Amino acid sequence: MAMAHDSASQHGSPNPERSARIDNSDRATFTSEELATVLSHYDLGVIDSMQAFPRGSRRAPKLVLKTDRGTYLLKRRAKGRDNPFKVAFAHAMQLYLTTKEFPLPNLIGTRRDNNSMLQLRGNIYEVFEYAAGTGYDNGLDSTHDAGKTLGRLHQLLRDYEAEYDPPQGSYHAARGVQESMRNIPATLRDDPAVNEQPDRVREIIQFLHGNYNEAALRVNEMGLTEWPMQIIHSDWHPGNMLFRGPRVVAVIDYDAARIQQRVIDVANGALQFSIIGGGDDAAHWPEYLDESRFKRFMRGYESVSALSEAERHTIPPLMVEALIAESVIPIAATGSFARMEGFGFLLMIQRKVTWLKKHADRLCAMLDA
Repeated sequence: MAMAHDSASQHGSPNPERSARIDNSDRATFTSEELATVLSHYDLGVIDSMQAFPRGSRRAPKLVLKTDRGTYLLKRRAKGRDNPFKVAFAHAMQLYLTTKEFPLPNLIGTRRDNNSMLQLRGNIYEVFEYAAGTGYDNGLDSTHDAGKTLGRLHQLLRDYEAEYDPPQGSYHAARGVQESMRNIPATLRDDPAVNEQPDRVREIIQFLHGNYNEAALRVNEMGLTEWPMQIIHSDWHPGNMLFRGPRVVAVIDYDAARIQQRVIDVANGALQFSIIGGGDDAAHWPEYLDESRFKRFMRGYESVSALSEAERHTIPPLMVEALIAESVIPIAATGSFARMEGFGFLLMIQRKVTWLKKHADRLCAMLDA
């Protein structure tokens, strides 16, 4: 997951010229020999230009290739994201969605056997048709279409039978989230702000831990574990889609796809498309959501895939779980969230969780109206 800031610049179009201005000094790159060998396995035409594409994981180098046949994106999978069976599962799903005319970049097969991935010298490579578009503009129409597109995805995948075993697990009632919360005090030990008020860190962790478990219990009591499971995207946020005007023209990044209840996806999407940021200082982030965007996202989803009343009522507590999970995992690992120091970010999350709990009934009433 990637928490959406309230800024289109965080999710701009994958424009090579624009991306080139981003600091990529610590990004993985291709060697010349590696690149020549990899490209020999594809039939992409005569290459006119190659441009680094410094977006996404810094451990996964990417290049935009312009040829006489079109524009393509070459990617080497990051270590840890290169399990061949998981890649095969994600690729099979994407190829299936392509046959259903779902908007996504087409995978390009290898020259010899038309394989969607190239396994070479311990690495996995992929080539996609380059998808042009713009970033999310925070508008109500584009928010509605993002919800509608998720609803369509779920409809298409409802009866999809995966050839490979799909991953399971999510941000809901996850043991890894609870473990991350236990590790945060040690990770933040060297933060001067924490040293000045160590008891405050423990209070925040106790607050997050208690509210995470409370939300998970409430969701289970509403019947989540009894609802049917299907393949979901599992990372539905503005950075994973491209727009033309208010319409979604491409959904990218299927690496997190897994089998879960569909509402797991819906609640995270509702959070990602309604959360409001405030720059690089988390203290300036407001506690409230953009309720208009929240409602429009959900209306978009239900315009093609109606939810039951019970499912709707799990949305606020699942949003609490998603918000906490997404925050504590990176902070436990690095002590920060993106460029923001961890302690201040957790203070902001505490305020947002408090607001979500206080207004949960009103959010549910919006969905039932």
